[in-house]
Amino acid sequence: MSISTPGGPERRPTVVSTGKKPAAGRSAAADKPAGGKAGSGKGTPRQTTGGKGRKPVAPVKVSQGRSWGPIALFVAVGVLAAGIVGYGAWAAYKGSQPWQERADSIKGIVDYRKTDKDLVKGGNHQQGSLKYDVLPPVAGPHNPAWQNCMGDVYDAPIANEHAVHSLEHGTVWITYRPDLPADQVAKLKARVQGKEKLMLSPFEGLDKPISLQAWGFQLKVDNADDSRIDEFIKTLRVNASIEGPNANCAQGVTATGTTPRNLGDQMSDQPVQQ
Repeated sequence: MSISTPGGPERRPTVVSTGKKPAAGRSAAADKPAGGKAGSGKGTPRQTTGGKGRKPVAPVKVSQGRSWGPIALFVAVGVLAAGIVGYGAWAAYKGSQPWQERADSIKGIVDYRKTDKDLVKGGNHQQGSLKYDVLPPVAGPHNPAWQNCMGDVYDAPIANEHAVHSLEHGTVWITYRPDLPADQVAKLKARVQGKEKLMLSPFEGLDKPISLQAWGFQLKVDNADDSRIDEFIKTLRVNASIEGPNANCAQGVTATGTTPRNLGDQMSDQPVQQ
């Protein structure tokens, strides 16, 4: 295209090229800023979170308290373990004590070995009926024949003179008032029956329902559920013997009745025929 000017040569318009070609398939609208009018000069509009004038909601933080369940369980286990260890140490200490000390620690026990040393000397064998200041007797002179003490349960009183000899051999003799209720007697029988160096019999005139005897020791209780009965048996059975742990308890007198059997010159270390 040429342009004529009056009085001068024909001139062509100058075309300035940028060297760039528009992208294929791109429209003019694509060059407009998003969200605004073309040529408005405004940038990308501010984004909102759900409405004009609404502020963003901050997330709520939930504060969790300390979990006490596992802590309480841990403490309980610790206390239980400490108790077991403590009891084991106490039992070991108690078991290591001399039996005499353990006996003296039983509440209510009477230790005649300390108060009457002549009474507990032993070896004083005499025939016939004998008088005892302590009833039921716990030591002193006695018949050459012993009462059978292989866990024997006697349903009637037995002779003191034979019973005391059994005590000398390490027996625990449990006596009870004849009016003791049957269920209480049954509990005593269960402790005695069939167990060597134990015997049971009723005894007239007791000032307590139940009385336990070992050589030089006595304990009186009110009922068969008293835990001291088991402690007395455990501590003094066999230990209280002054003739050693192998003193005979079999082949003794099995007859009941308070009159002792006179068997001549037959002495304690020989089996007694009834």
